Amino acid sequence: MSTPEFATVTTDDLVTGEAVALDLPPASLGSRIVSGLIDAVVTMILFVAAIFVFVVAALQADEALVWAAFVTTMITVFLVYPATLETLTRGKSLGKLACGLRTVRDDAGPITFQHAFVRALIAIPEIYVFTGVPAFFSALISSRGKRLGDYAAGTYVVRDRVRLRLNPPTLMPPPLASWARQADMATLPTGLALAVRQFLARLPTLDPHSRATIGTRLADQVSQYVAPAPPPGTPPEAYLAAVIASRRERDQARLHREAELRRRLTARP
Repeated sequence: MSTPEFATVTTDDLVTGEAVALDLPPASLGSRIVSGLIDAVVTMILFVAAIFVFVVAALQADEALVWAAFVTTMITVFLVYPATLETLTRGKSLGKLACGLRTVRDDAGPITFQHAFVRALIAIPEIYVFTGVPAFFSALISSRGKRLGDYAAGTYVVRDRVRLRLNPPTLMPPPLASWARQADMATLPTGLALAVRQFLARLPTLDPHSRATIGTRLADQVSQYVAPAPPPGTPPEAYLAAVIASRRERDQARLHREAELRRRLTARP
């Protein structure tokens, strides 16, 4: 069985609504099909409207000028319009907005114009030339429902209307409570703290080998911020739980002291 990875999070990652760190679920195939159909219908309506304009204009304008305008409009309708819309809405087209979906980068950050442009460019042959068949089979076999445009751009589509469910707080292991109260603990880096919380939350789903391997690696990283070391023979998961629980208790105590100080300073005599 492969060992799960609990990678640290960089400052470019969004650890709230759009972060993989919070495991935003990929969009289902059905919702992506509905979203894609809406976008395709809207695009084709714009295209048909443009064709009507050109038919009328062709009766009164030079043929070369009409063809140049026709090509320009096709580029605008099929490429510039969807790329600009997804960029301005941070990953939402009209279809995605209707279905509660959003396009994000593979690291869960917001997409840029480059990502949206690549997706729109690949969509021309993938969706409009081959009627969406490549996109369907690509999304069907992908664990994240990625179409070919997503692979090229480094993006995927997530469900945007997902209520965030936080795991219950980590409890202090009773045998380590005394040690944790006396230990000197520096603030853990955001990525490391998040990796530890993910590991502790997924303990029931890990096999013994993965639990020991990942726990030992995380404990070695955390030990750089904690002194003294825990009692000999302490399991890595218990050590990590004690550190996280102690940091939470200390942060709560600090916030309580700050609130009490503000109350005294702002209290009327």
